Amino acid sequence: MSALNDSRPRMAADTERWRLLALLCLAVVLSLTTWFSATAILPELKQELGLGPSAEAWLTNGVQLGFVIGALVASLVNLPDLVRLSRLMAVAALVAALANASLLLHPGPGGVIAARIMTGMALAGVYPPALKLVATWFTRDRGLALGAVIGALTIGSALPHLFRAASSTLDWRPVVAAASVATAIGALLFLLFAKEGPYPFGKAVFEPSRIGQVFRERPLLLANLGYLGHMWELYAMWAWLLAYTRAAFEAQAIGTAAAASLATFFVVASGILGCLLGGYLSDRIGRTATTAGMMIVSGGCALLMGFVFAGPLWLFMLVAVVWGMSVIGDSAQFSAAVTELADRRFVGTALSVQLGAGFALTVLAIWLTPRFADLIGGWRWALLLLVPGPVLGTIAMLWLRKLPESVNMAGGLR
Repeated sequence: MSALNDSRPRMAADTERWRLLALLCLAVVLSLTTWFSATAILPELKQELGLGPSAEAWLTNGVQLGFVIGALVASLVNLPDLVRLSRLMAVAALVAALANASLLLHPGPGGVIAARIMTGMALAGVYPPALKLVATWFTRDRGLALGAVIGALTIGSALPHLFRAASSTLDWRPVVAAASVATAIGALLFLLFAKEGPYPFGKAVFEPSRIGQVFRERPLLLANLGYLGHMWELYAMWAWLLAYTRAAFEAQAIGTAAAASLATFFVVASGILGCLLGGYLSDRIGRTATTAGMMIVSGGCALLMGFVFAGPLWLFMLVAVVWGMSVIGDSAQFSAAVTELADRRFVGTALSVQLGAGFALTVLAIWLTPRFADLIGGWRWALLLLVPGPVLGTIAMLWLRKLPESVNMAGGLR
């Protein structure tokens, strides 16, 4: 009887943490719809606003750049330690909703880019704090829990494509409005339900003087090189997949613009399965094996996309969906690796450097990809530009696996 009574509080606590994770993931899904809300309607915005190739890329790159700025500013002032996480995420999500909704006011090309930068800065107050908050609830199954949050980010990033596919016209306004409303609802969920768990972290202080240690310590350097390889591929794939799919559907003489948007939604959204699988595997076979395996698959898919570009449709979608799963499936594990490899006195600095460098690199990859497509005469082979990222990332993580310090990751599983 005593053992039964003792088990009840544990069962209740276990139920609470999974309930909290589900609610937090729902809020993240809703909030992250603003990330690619402009990308999903890029052809319509391009036509209505008369955007050139440079401004076109900055509709996505503005969010990336804003996110880097927001994340570094938050780290410099230790914002997550000064403001309760629930309030921080709620206010940040509301700002992202308002910035996104401002597109409905027809601010012009410059105003649109400024709105996208502001959206990115606001989302820096949603995504990293969400990861931190979830980690305070999970010591067991942390890889799976963080993978669920990244999966929620993935679904949120994909939703604008679903909104666009469901729109009965080519009008872009319903997509912007739906994403803004969804993000506002996400803000309310953060305010009402987000709370820290029983395993809080100490202050994650950003100390610029410690940045050199991140690059001098070989295990951290290799983990970050793995992350950079992953990020080179990920956001450029997400940003230009709609353009690539539209071109492929035209080559196959099938589908409509709505069909391309729906296909893009399914490919990006499939990443949630990869995130859950990556979290599960990292807790059972280790961080380096999981990340290297995922990058081998994703790099292979990036290589294959040109060969299946002209069809058949089932094969094109099969390769694309496998790519959608593998390109994001390892994402959470790079941050988990850094928290396990870094000196606890500067984990905050190490994470800030990783995040800032990774998202800064996405700006270059997103900018270069359409230019590479123009250079080679079309989209068919353009995604080959992304292959070096997972190749170099895989080499870095397998090298890290051979180092004695790797036993500090995933409970010795490396």
